[in-house]
Amino acid sequence: MLLTAALICVAVASAPLGTYIVSISALGLTGVVLIQNARDTAAMQAKLNEIIVALEAARNEVVGLEHKSPERINEELENIETHAAAAGVSASRPASR
Repeated sequence: MLLTAALICVAVASAPLGTYIVSISALGLTGVVLIQNARDTAAMQAKLNEIIVALEAARNEVVGLEHKSPERINEELENIETHAAAAGVSASRPASR
């Protein structure tokens, strides 16, 4: 983080070269953020999978669903919503990306 701040200061001091350095710094910082987000998501999936496996009432078929195709995920979401409606539970779908 300190290195990034130093690079930005040097980039601002030198105008033509500064734009290039700021661009490279921004790309590097974006990459770090994306990698951290992927790790956080993977850890969260592992924890959720552990809970699903530990609960006797949970269906283990959904473990690893994040690795399936978008069509398969949508089919499973519809299946979950159907089961929830039959049980009298309101299941709301997250906004699609």
